[in-house]
Amino acid sequence: MLQLIDRSVKSSEIREITNCRRMETQIHVPVGSPVIRKIPVFVEEHNVTEGALQLIKELRPSWAPSSVKTKLFTHGTTNKLVGCYVDESPEDVVLVRVYGNKTELIVDRDNELKSFQVLHANGCAPRLYCTFQNGICYEFMQGDALGPQDVRDPVLLRLIAREMARIHAIHAHNGCIPKPNLWIKMRKYFSLVATEFTEQASNIRIQQEVPSKVVLEQEILWMKEHLSTLGSPVVLCHNDLLCKNIIHNTKEGHVRFIDYEYSSYNYQAFDIGNHFNEFAGMAELDYGLYPSRDMQMDWLKEYLQAYKLFTKKTEEVTLQELETLYVQVNKFALASHFFWGFWALIQAKYSSIDFDFLGYAVLRFNQYFETKPAVMALPSPE
Repeated sequence: MLQLIDRSVKSSEIREITNCRRMETQIHVPVGSPVIRKIPVFVEEHNVTEGALQLIKELRPSWAPSSVKTKLFTHGTTNKLVGCYVDESPEDVVLVRVYGNKTELIVDRDNELKSFQVLHANGCAPRLYCTFQNGICYEFMQGDALGPQDVRDPVLLRLIAREMARIHAIHAHNGCIPKPNLWIKMRKYFSLVATEFTEQASNIRIQQEVPSKVVLEQEILWMKEHLSTLGSPVVLCHNDLLCKNIIHNTKEGHVRFIDYEYSSYNYQAFDIGNHFNEFAGMAELDYGLYPSRDMQMDWLKEYLQAYKLFTKKTEEVTLQELETLYVQVNKFALASHFFWGFWALIQAKYSSIDFDFLGYAVLRFNQYFETKPAVMALPSPE
C-alpha cells in the first residue's frame, strides 16, 4: 500500500513537471478572465475599410452605418490597421487590425491574445473587444505615438523606464519557472529563411547582401552560449518597444505600450537593449542616435528603482547592479539586431506592405557585426 502511494505521488510529480515544461515559455491568463468574443468575419487585406464596417455593426450596433468614419493608419510594417468612430463620441475609437500575409509564421497569435489579456488585467493595455478570422478589434489608447526624438526626452525617458519595469514585474507564469523564448524564436525565424540561401531562393539579393547561412548559424550558437550565462532575469517582456509603440497621454501624465504580437517571457536585458536599438528609428535608421552611456545610466537607474519597488518593495540601487545591467543590456542589444534581421528577411519574402524589408535586414546585420567587438570588450562587473 505504501508503495502504491509512493508511486502515485511520483506519477503526479512527473505530470506536474511535464506540464511545467510545456508552459514554461507560455503566458498564463488568470482564471476568471473574460472570454474573448469571436466574430466569424474575414477582412480582405486590400479592402480593410469594408470589412471593418461589417465588424462595427456587431461591436457598436447603436452606431448608424452611414455615420461611421474611418481612419487608416499607414505606419505598420506587419499588419493593416483602421480606426472607426462616430462624431458624437470621438473618444470611442475601435481599432480593427488585419493580420498581414503569412504573419502567422512569425507571430504566435494565441500568445498575443494571452499577452493582451494579462496586460489589460494589470492596467497596462487597452480592452480587447473581439477576434475575427484574420485579426482583432480593440480599444484605441488616447495619446500620441512617440518618435525617435521623444524617447530621448528626460521626462519621457523616465516614464518609459518605469512602465517597462511595471510590465516586467507582472507574474503570468502559473507557478512554473519561466524560460526565455528568444532562442526558440530566433531558431524558428532562421529556419523560415534557410531556403533563401539555396538555389531555390525567391530573392537573389539575400545571398548577395546578407552574411552567409554558415556565418549566421555560427553567430546564433555563439550568442546563445555567451548571452545565456550573463544572469539576466527572465521576465514578461514586450520585445518590440519601438518608438511608435509607446503612447504618451499628456492629460494623464503617463505612457503606455501597444502592440503585443511579440510579447513573451524573455531576458530582461533583451527588452531594454531592443528598446535602445529603436532609438535609431525604423524608416531611416540612424544608429548615431543610440543612447550614450550617460543617457542609458539615467534610464537604467530609473528602471531598476521602479523594478525593485514592484518586486522587492525597496528602491535602493547599488552601483554594481547598475553596471551589471548596463553590460547585460548592451550585449543583448546584439541579439536584438539578429532577431529583427531574420524577421525582416521573412517579411521580404512574404509581406505585401510597401517597405524595403531586405534593406532593413542588411542594416541590422551590419550593425551587429560593427558593434560586436566594442560590446564584447565591456568588462563584466565582479
